[in-house]
Amino acid sequence: MSAPDVTALLAELERSHPDLAEEARTAVEWLTGGEPLETVTQLDVCEFLWYTLPLKVAPPNAGTMKGSGDMERLARSLGRLLQLGGMDRYAAMCVSPTTLQILRTYAREGEDAGTTAYQQALEATGVLPPDVPELQWSMIMGPEELGAHIACSAALELAIVAGESVDRTALTRRWLTEPRADLGGDSWLNRVHGERLNRWVLGRGPARRELAQPFEVRLHAPVAPQPLPALHRLLSVAASGETLPLRLAPSPEAARLRDLAERELGAIRRDGAKLAITDYGLRLLKSKSAMWSAVTRLLLARGEHEFEVSAREAALMLLADGTLMSPAKLRERVAEVVGGEGWHPATSLEDVTGPVTDLVAQLTALGLAFSDELAVRMDRPGQLAALAALRAHALRPRKYVSSA
Repeated sequence: MSAPDVTALLAELERSHPDLAEEARTAVEWLTGGEPLETVTQLDVCEFLWYTLPLKVAPPNAGTMKGSGDMERLARSLGRLLQLGGMDRYAAMCVSPTTLQILRTYAREGEDAGTTAYQQALEATGVLPPDVPELQWSMIMGPEELGAHIACSAALELAIVAGESVDRTALTRRWLTEPRADLGGDSWLNRVHGERLNRWVLGRGPARRELAQPFEVRLHAPVAPQPLPALHRLLSVAASGETLPLRLAPSPEAARLRDLAERELGAIRRDGAKLAITDYGLRLLKSKSAMWSAVTRLLLARGEHEFEVSAREAALMLLADGTLMSPAKLRERVAEVVGGEGWHPATSLEDVTGPVTDLVAQLTALGLAFSDELAVRMDRPGQLAALAALRAHALRPRKYVSSA
């Protein structure tokens, strides 16, 4: 049976508890956002009580200042309304010890302490969908991702209420990846990926949008892992414990590959005249997919300055079809693309030289591109590596700047 109409519930509350009616009206409007009460989930109630109420909702006639008593009164009023609507489990949350403790933490210790208590309590409910291998949830969600998050949370809540032993990760993965009739046979994961890819394409500047547009469809499907023979050989030598040949003049590519494996991947370390493989390096050596994922993530490493990532991203898009370009022309085209993204000060050819040159050196050392003073070109494994790197970057979760 569906929950009663909010207007009818408020009218009943006005008759039975007139002192609570105005607070209940304020609370339920924030909780539902105008949607029917039966659409509310446990996650909605938790987020309202433990986050929205203490940080955003001012009690009627209380100005902007909220003490613990004001917040508790609003929560209690909402609980009474939900109880009238037969939503006893949600009503109990409004006056639970957890809710009272969180609201008092906000009032006494401030926002940071309150949000920490909120996050801990929310995780303990079991209805918060966890990150899964296919999807890390964003802090800033678009409509499709928010719909997926709500649907997964509702599925977790239903399983918990039914008394099932819940594997949150398995249930979330299943709910995300299975085709759904209510989505016309699509899956939530496809919807979220499509939304993120579209957001990525519509990034800064018309030149970048024009360059990225053809990749929106190309990046939707995962890229199959490819072998990386040069890195595999190096890690195999390090794993064997053999002494490295002390060549006086190793090639630039060999030196760059060794540096990449040691400093950027953390897969090897020096041990006198030998190279020793790390535990992480062993995992990469044993798994083609793990090695592929680690290397392609490295091409657009998120630890770098955002401008450098934009320059490397543009270079990968320009080279991803196997186009033969001179290094000078590549830098010129990258500067044109990135220059339209609104960076300050204005982008120059000199600004992009460092990140583009380093990217080409990485690709060459890994055997994913050919380069010399006259030309740069990716072979097929390199083109696939570019697509994999671009896809991972485009599908990354959105985070607040301070959390990136």
